[in-house]
Amino acid sequence: MKFDHIPGPPRDSFFFGHYPSLRKVMNNDGLIHQTFLEWSETYGHVVRINILHNVSILVTSPETLKEFLMSPNYRKDNLVFDRMYGIFGERCLGKGLLTSTDNDRWYKQRRIFDPAFSRTYLMGLMGTFNEKAETLMEKLAGLADGKTEVSMLDLMSRLTLDVIAKIAFGLEINSLEDDRTPFPKAISTVMKGLISTREPFVRFYPRNWDYVKDVQESVRLLRRTGKECIELRRKALENGEEIPVDILTQILKSAALEEYCDEETMLDNFVTFFLAGQDTTANQLGFAVMLLSHAPDVLEKAKAEVDDIIGSKRDIDYDDLSKLQYVTQVLKETLRLYPTAPGTSRLVEKDTVIEGIKIPAEVVLIFNMYVMGRMGEFFQNPLDFNPDRFSPEAPKPYYTYFPFSLGPRSCIGQIFAQMEAKVVMAKLLQRYEFELVPGQSFKIMDTGSLRPHDGVVCRLTPRGNTKASK
Repeated sequence: MKFDHIPGPPRDSFFFGHYPSLRKVMNNDGLIHQTFLEWSETYGHVVRINILHNVSILVTSPETLKEFLMSPNYRKDNLVFDRMYGIFGERCLGKGLLTSTDNDRWYKQRRIFDPAFSRTYLMGLMGTFNEKAETLMEKLAGLADGKTEVSMLDLMSRLTLDVIAKIAFGLEINSLEDDRTPFPKAISTVMKGLISTREPFVRFYPRNWDYVKDVQESVRLLRRTGKECIELRRKALENGEEIPVDILTQILKSAALEEYCDEETMLDNFVTFFLAGQDTTANQLGFAVMLLSHAPDVLEKAKAEVDDIIGSKRDIDYDDLSKLQYVTQVLKETLRLYPTAPGTSRLVEKDTVIEGIKIPAEVVLIFNMYVMGRMGEFFQNPLDFNPDRFSPEAPKPYYTYFPFSLGPRSCIGQIFAQMEAKVVMAKLLQRYEFELVPGQSFKIMDTGSLRPHDGVVCRLTPRGNTKASK
């Protein structure tokens, strides 16, 4: 009753709250974030959401978002992030950077990991970004006949897996070349498992037992691989052996300086980097291809910029990335419409007032990028794909654009992700024409991150005489 004064849609029932409505959306292959958008447009900047005995508040106030995300004084809530600790009894994301709700514990980890994800350090890894993106271009060369139907999302997922494995951990997975490698399936299965944690009783239904076993085995594979990788690298460091220049090496050096030796948390972050580093960037690139296929003017402008900046070069230099201004705008606008990580949350630990509405203590605030990115109040003609929103001359969005979150707990891998996406997109635009196979939809699938529902199936052809030189 103490929440009934907060605006929101009528509850389906006293006991279940809005759960039946949201469950119906998911069962019908819908997107609950779209439902949240509709509720925000109907009920305002503060919307009550009842799920069983839990109450969350969906907030679309830029000032409130600024207050709660930019300040270190508000912690993540246990309700959402404790669910990711483990899946079906197997420790998964544990208490890593993404899931830790204890700010002191999180800060100790972040201090160790930050140097490995700094722009200065990542600049030295441009060779690997180029190498792996080039493997994709060579793969596409055998498929770009104008007839073969190619799932760009599948190929992008394999590419980003190869990139994060090599740059972060020195692993050569080569999933682009080898369809039999177990990692793509394991990551996809674990992501589905994380979604399943929304359903408290899913593991107990006999029809789900085989699925539950697959998820458990996939989690064990990722953690086992991580453990072997970390142990081998640590021994190599101790023995003074030649070691790869990658993110893991930098992390272990920082951990040694800090005398940090929490092995399980290191594994938590290994799994987190694999899942987040592979899935979100692949989905962003998939959405970008999908949008460009329906925006010929934008596509031509992006190709012209690539031709002007990159020309026929095979390898893209770090300095080229900052010159690809319009390609950067395309990727930013893609994330406005299709934020692959759609939101975050914070816990209100004491009574507060938001938009004139009293919010009781111990309630969770939800900040949703999908919702705010599609509100006409914040973006003119919000459903239009318009990269000029992010041109240098355009006014910057005021706390309404946060695909990597904001503030001290923003995504540690955002520079990594932006560099990777630009290298891959620039090479694709340099080499190939692409068009969606008729019948592809703009539907979105929620698998823990948002991804194109139909796989972005395209037909490709080489671009004239723009073949890159060796």
